Amino acid sequence: MAEIVVLGAGLGGTIMAYELADRLGQNHNISVVNQGSKYQFVPSNPWVAVGWRTEEATSVDLVPVFAKRGITLHSQGARRLDPVAKQIELMDGGTVRYDYLVIATGPELAFDEIEGFGPEGNTQSVCHVSHALQAKEAFDRLLANPGPVVIGAVQGASCFGPAYEFTFILDKALRDAKVRDRVPMTFVTSEPYIGHLGLDGVGDTKGLLESELRQHHIKWICNAKLDRAEADKLHVTELAEDGSVKKTHEIPQSFTMMLPAFRGVEAVRGIEGLTNPRGFILVDKHQRNPTFPEVFSVGVCVAIPPMGPTPVPVGVPKTGFMIESMVTATTHNIARLIEGQEPNAEGTWNAVCLADFGDGGVAFVAQPQIPPRNVNWSSSGKWVHAAKIGFEKYFLHKVRTGKAESFYEKLALHVLGIQKLKEISVDPE
Repeated sequence: MAEIVVLGAGLGGTIMAYELADRLGQNHNISVVNQGSKYQFVPSNPWVAVGWRTEEATSVDLVPVFAKRGITLHSQGARRLDPVAKQIELMDGGTVRYDYLVIATGPELAFDEIEGFGPEGNTQSVCHVSHALQAKEAFDRLLANPGPVVIGAVQGASCFGPAYEFTFILDKALRDAKVRDRVPMTFVTSEPYIGHLGLDGVGDTKGLLESELRQHHIKWICNAKLDRAEADKLHVTELAEDGSVKKTHEIPQSFTMMLPAFRGVEAVRGIEGLTNPRGFILVDKHQRNPTFPEVFSVGVCVAIPPMGPTPVPVGVPKTGFMIESMVTATTHNIARLIEGQEPNAEGTWNAVCLADFGDGGVAFVAQPQIPPRNVNWSSSGKWVHAAKIGFEKYFLHKVRTGKAESFYEKLALHVLGIQKLKEISVDPE
């Protein structure tokens, strides 16, 4: 009987545990190590930050669900992984051993790399529900005393979609409150151009998003590096294409939400052979670490090199369908190892994204996520907002009921008119 441990219970980790339970049944032990016992649907956080959702509506208590599925939950959280001893030290001093480990921790948020940046400084975040709740308090203050707003993503960021989402969601909330006319808005991003998204664009995301910004009277600055965040202004350096300083900006702000750069979590960061210098997990095409072959990884914590050089560092995002393909491939490969065979499944790493804009939105499909692509498509319309709401409800239902069915194939891909995307590619014997 094998001991399989999943480290992290976010989107990737929770679905990973469910898929392993489906594939392996009661013949093997499946455990999850997580900080706390709640799953929180991160894509809803921009709505939480303007009061359109509550924490309770977007969270799931995993204790009864895991118990129903026969999955053991260690909610103390991980202090440190020891891949040589094949065990995890827990925060309470206990240990969990494993035969196979799937690291699905998500990232650590690197707010401390910029002076005055983050929820403990002078800016807001929607990366965690606690941050979104704090942003809601700041939003309420903005409504009472309107002033300049800055939204965007800093140097090294790799997740740009939520920045665009929150820009237009906030715009809609301010219009609903009849104060938008007193709130100048600026989008500040490390991307080399609007709609780059860390992917060198998908379809016409550049044209679509520039048009949306213009129509909503939002100015923008690209190739931007945040130097310092003060209570009433941001210090930003705009770089030219050759990396030289093009212009420096002092941008007044009453409310700022900028997405941070990510790094690996402390429990795994700095383990030689396991992580890159930023603490992300090194994996091969089978999601398997080359140094520790019993360790796999899925999700945002996986190391993916950037698309190419840019004046300001820009990372590559890991979208939901891409993570789903990683999960399915990993489940398949662990099952083969248990059966005495070698891994042969690869995630296709296709990207499907629904970016909600409050009363509209932009959707894109990239197959594969890294160009050149077989499918390179984007579109916009009010249907995206409806599809995002449906996706939220459907996915939370799946988490609450302990099922691992492919939520994108059953909902988002159907809405987008895509017949079928292969979840994994299996090498011939």
